[in-house]
Amino acid sequence: QVPLVESGGGLVQAGGSLRLSCAASGPFVSIYSLGWFRQAPGKERDFVAAKEWSVGITNYADSVKGRFTISRDDAKNTVYLQMNDLKPEDTAVYYCAADRSYDDILAGTPNYWGQGTQVTVSS
Repeated sequence: QVPLVESGGGLVQAGGSLRLSCAASGPFVSIYSLGWFRQAPGKERDFVAAKEWSVGITNYADSVKGRFTISRDDAKNTVYLQMNDLKPEDTAVYYCAADRSYDDILAGTPNYWGQGTQVTVSS
């Protein structure tokens, strides 16, 4: 098991910034790749960003490239999602995900999910 606890969501105006955090725990968590997904009301859960655990490869959805940055603090077993220039269409519940397989994260099928944190961007 890899418990994941997200924090940092909230309400922000368009053009503003938020930083989401996801604290991971459990054995061997340092060799898990971590990622972020989001789900808007009435829509499917979509990939946002991910960071591979060993060499640090990162991937982003086209819709967030240049605005969002994923980073990881291995000492704290925490992954962050810095979100800048937020838009109303970024409004969603954001979920942290973890898996030994980076490919499974990119495929949207990670083994572990957090409980989600709400991000609301007002226009």
